[in-house]
Parts: sequence; structure tokens; C-alpha cells
Amino acid sequence: MTAQVTAVGGLQRRMRVQRVILGVLAGLVGVLFLLPAIWMLLGSLRPGGEIIGSVSPLSWNTLIPDVWTLDNYAALFGPLRFGQAMMNSLIVAFASVVLGLVITIPAAYALSVFRFPGRELVFAALVVGFMIPFEAIAIPLAQIFTQWHLDNTYIGLILPGIGNGLAIFNLRQFFLGVPGELHEAARVDGASELRTMTQVYLPLSVTPVINSALLIFLAQWSAYLWPLLVVSDEKIQVAAIALSRTFSDTSFNFGQMFGGALVISVVPAVLLLVLQRYFTQSVATKGLK
Repeated sequence: MTAQVTAVGGLQRRMRVQRVILGVLAGLVGVLFLLPAIWMLLGSLRPGGEIIGSVSPLSWNTLIPDVWTLDNYAALFGPLRFGQAMMNSLIVAFASVVLGLVITIPAAYALSVFRFPGRELVFAALVVGFMIPFEAIAIPLAQIFTQWHLDNTYIGLILPGIGNGLAIFNLRQFFLGVPGELHEAARVDGASELRTMTQVYLPLSVTPVINSALLIFLAQWSAYLWPLLVVSDEKIQVAAIALSRTFSDTSFNFGQMFGGALVISVVPAVLLLVLQRYFTQSVATKGLK
């Protein structure tokens, strides 16, 4: 009996040691992932010209500034009009989410519920469509938008982002898992397809709808090439392009670039933090299935 107790105690000690070691390793990995963000944050609070000069040789001064300043942020939200560009990005991203869901939800519903000839062919074309790099069609599409006088407009910025094939794919795969009996029961009760979609399918698919909204939002929020092609008016320019104005042919300011990059990253980071429980629920649900 004593030997068994000793063995159990030894096993528990080894498990505690393993947990401590794994915890330390996890902490070190977390610090390594955070270092670039910390460097950018502290770099945005030092004179921009000192950032590159402090990199070599490596020292504490590489990370910790000798001089602290808010001039980079003052320049971003002053002469560079970064605040207006951030507002433009928010308008474009949220408008794309609203219009995108209005399109993607019915499209996913039709491709999962309706039986019609060529349904799988349409779905295959959709999958192939979102696998084609947008850069491959961006220039001819920009020429078309210019001919339609949609350049330098919010509509021109929003339209390419609302038909997100990946969001349709995500929603369709979930709708296929909804029991067909629910659809049949709604039809027997006299519900229209619109009512069935909004009152039966959507309440069951809050998580994939939010996931699809995030896909649309992040795609528009991080877009660079398309706004560069269709917008030349600074009044409706988005944040990613405004950030590029911290560089010119003759000068650059890494402090302003670091500050702008951090400000741009805050919005999706907050959204993902607030909505992370939906991702957890989605994973848990799939695991239970």
C-alpha cells in the first residue's frame, strides 16, 4: 500500500513539473509572438528616424525608447488625415457586411435547400471563383468601374466586396446540416421560403452568419490594391492607402507607419475579441456532432 501511495505521489509530482515546464514554454512562445507588436507600439512612441538606427546593435534601446513622443500620432491624425481615412474604411467595411449578408445568405440558402438542375455546377463555379486571386482581375475591373463612373465613390469601393464566395460557401455548408424536416414542417405550415429562411434557418445559424460577416469585414478592411486603383480623391481614401502616404520618394517615417499600423489593427482585434465566443461555440458544436 505504501509503495502504491509513493508511486502515485511521484506521478503527481512529475505531472506538476510537466505542467510548469509547459506553462513556461507557452509563456515564452507568447512573448515571442507579442514582441513584434510591442516593438511597433514602443516604436510609434519614439522619433521615427531613430527606429532603424536603434536596431543595430541589438540592445534594450532597440525596444525601449530614449525619447518618448506622441508626434507620430499627431501627424497621422493631423496633416495626414488618418482619422478621416479610418472613418472611410469603417463605412466601406460595415456597408459591405450589411449588403454582403443580404446577398450571401439567400444565395447560400438557395444552394443548400433548393433542388434544381445544375445546382452542383453553380456551386463548383462559385468555389472556383473565390479561389481566383483578386489581383488577376483587379485592373480590368477597375477600368470597367471607371467607364461606369464609379471611381472615387463609396459604391466603387463597396461593390467588389459584397459577393464574397467564401462567405457563401461557409453558410451553405452549415445550412446543409440543418435537418430537412424543419424545412418541410415550415412548408406544411404555409410559410414562404423567405419566412422559412429568416425564422427557421437564420436563428439556427447565428455563429456561421457572424463568421461570414467577419470574412467580409476583414477582406474589405485589409484591402489595398482595389482602393489604390479606383480612388484618387483623398477625401474618400481608406486607411491602408493613407498609411502608405507616410512614405515618399525622398523620405520615410517608420514611427508614423508603426502608429498607423497599430491603429488599423485595433479594429479587427477588438471585433475578434468581442466575437471570439462565437468561434468557440462553433468549434464546440462541430465537436459534439
